[in-house]
Amino acid sequence: MKYTVYISLLLIVVPLQTTFMGAVSVGGVRPDLCLITAVLMGLALGRFEGLLVGLALGLVQDFFSAGVLGLNLVTKGISGLLAGVAGRYVAPTTPMTAFVVMFGLSVISGLVFLLSGRGGETAMEAVYGLYSVLLPQAVYDAVLAAVLYLLVGSHLHKLQTPDEVGARVGV
Repeated sequence: MKYTVYISLLLIVVPLQTTFMGAVSVGGVRPDLCLITAVLMGLALGRFEGLLVGLALGLVQDFFSAGVLGLNLVTKGISGLLAGVAGRYVAPTTPMTAFVVMFGLSVISGLVFLLSGRGGETAMEAVYGLYSVLLPQAVYDAVLAAVLYLLVGSHLHKLQTPDEVGARVGV
């Protein structure tokens, strides 16, 4: 059942990211649904699942984007992994935890993308991008992650096997 959920996520999240997220943009800032999904899976299910879902979503997103090939793969994969590490050492995981972890990982991911595209930008343009896009997107991602965790977090935890649950609580 777990792998059915993962495949469904791939078939749903990336098309939603490319089509629907433009309609819910606030001030031109769109949430990164693929990053949010990788982080929530990492928080709820652990490092391996966060890494696996993040890599898969990042790979599919890279195929459909015009950016640097592999950048989504790396950022989403590492974000899912780091969220899984955070989720393992924070018990119990709450929507506030999802907010804080998502905000931090969204800022880091945004910085990677901002710095990778700094071809002819001046320092002032980079700072403007930081305050006008990166930080508002991190807040938007974090709020959406907290709300989604509140709505589906308990359902995600049901995908864990008993061994994974024991590993999360240190048994």
